[in-house]
Amino acid sequence: MTHLSLSIPTSTLPFKYRIDSHSSQLNLVFEPPPPKFNTTHIILPPSSIANSKKWRNMVSFFQGFSTGGDRGRDIQSLKVELYETISPLDRGAEATLEDKQRVDKIARKLEAMNSVKEPLNSDLLNGKWELLYTTSQSILQTQRPKFLRPNGKIYQAINADTLRAQNIETWPFYNQATANLVPLNSRKVAVKFDFFKIASLVCS
Repeated sequence: MTHLSLSIPTSTLPFKYRIDSHSSQLNLVFEPPPPKFNTTHIILPPSSIANSKKWRNMVSFFQGFSTGGDRGRDIQSLKVELYETISPLDRGAEATLEDKQRVDKIARKLEAMNSVKEPLNSDLLNGKWELLYTTSQSILQTQRPKFLRPNGKIYQAINADTLRAQNIETWPFYNQATANLVPLNSRKVAVKFDFFKIASLVCS
């Protein structure tokens, strides 16, 4: 069983990009916690945002989500710093201990600025997100040769209304896993996986 902490808006705006839920409204969120490096997932805007200039423009676009003044500028600066820190890390596969500590520190600063106190009750959590950074070895598979690891995009779909989540790998294996989300409080859930699809094999 995995425990995940949930955070949304100000601290977490840069961490997830809504792909297909409520297409007229773009939302960025943070999912699972930065819990002491065992399973930190940071999910950032799509990799098509290829440089910090574009990312800064995107951050500026979402200025209305955060409070103004120095605090708003601090939040945006931390978002840019986080994105620039994880960009060269191959979703975390190339991260050193120092890199992980730096990412964790920035993420915790942003999480402390989060204005949504009960993220599990927020519809901002719902959507399909692209994973751009994690410390989870079950995802990164760094013990395998690179050609045997997931090389395509990895997504996570979350439905807070039904308390269900689905992890979706793309090329070359197209593995999938679905899970129940069991609320522990309004900020944390226990994840109980109940269905796995490995290549074309289905396990439950």
